Amino acid sequence: MQKTLFRSSSIAALALAPFITGCATKKFVRTTVTPIQQKVGELDATTKSQGESIAELERGVAKADERAMGADARAEAAAKEAALARKEAADGRSFAESGLNRVGGDITKINGEVTTINGRFENLRDYKMVATESFLFKVGQWELSDEAKADLDAAVEKIKGMKNYVVELQGFTDSTGSKIANLELSRKRADAVVRYLTTKHNIALHRVFVAGYGHENSVADNKTSDGRKQNRRVDMKVYLSGDEAAQNKVPVVTASQSQPSN
Repeated sequence: MQKTLFRSSSIAALALAPFITGCATKKFVRTTVTPIQQKVGELDATTKSQGESIAELERGVAKADERAMGADARAEAAAKEAALARKEAADGRSFAESGLNRVGGDITKINGEVTTINGRFENLRDYKMVATESFLFKVGQWELSDEAKADLDAAVEKIKGMKNYVVELQGFTDSTGSKIANLELSRKRADAVVRYLTTKHNIALHRVFVAGYGHENSVADNKTSDGRKQNRRVDMKVYLSGDEAAQNKVPVVTASQSQPSN
């Protein structure tokens, strides 16, 4: 009876064993596996979230790099523009300085020329008349006669070798004709002498001073034919610096000697 009961109990135990094992497995799954799976799921979610955050961060870094590269490019361009501006400023300053130097040189040159001219006219006070000649003209004419040319050639021979000299030419007419016409005629006569001196004898024009006086300053009576002849003239006066005249012992012409000889 007991053997039969033990056998029945064993059989019952064997029969229930699968159910007992199944219950233990479910409990294990419920208590152990499921929480692990939940943790894994949470880790997956966290990993995914972190991956998305990293990706977003990387995109932000890429944008920052792009902005930095753009900033670098702009900075480089700005640096080039600044360098170009500095070069242009330096070139402009150099050009301005060279221009000022040229202007300064021109001003110095002009001042020197003005000083020379002023000195020249100032020195005229010290010039001495060393020669005087008169050349006569026909009525209403201003062309030089052969006789006048010969007299001019002789006058030029007297001033050869002189260095600091000037020539004064004064044209005159007789009283025949109007005042305006006589002024014009007297200038033409003086100009004819200038052309002869500069073209035939190469006397520099800057040495010659010319004036026409018409029938003013007559040296003879216009009521006579001979007087009018003496008045139709060009007076040529040669002035030499006082130092050169004294050094070369050139005689000075007095006021009485300066009257026309023709």
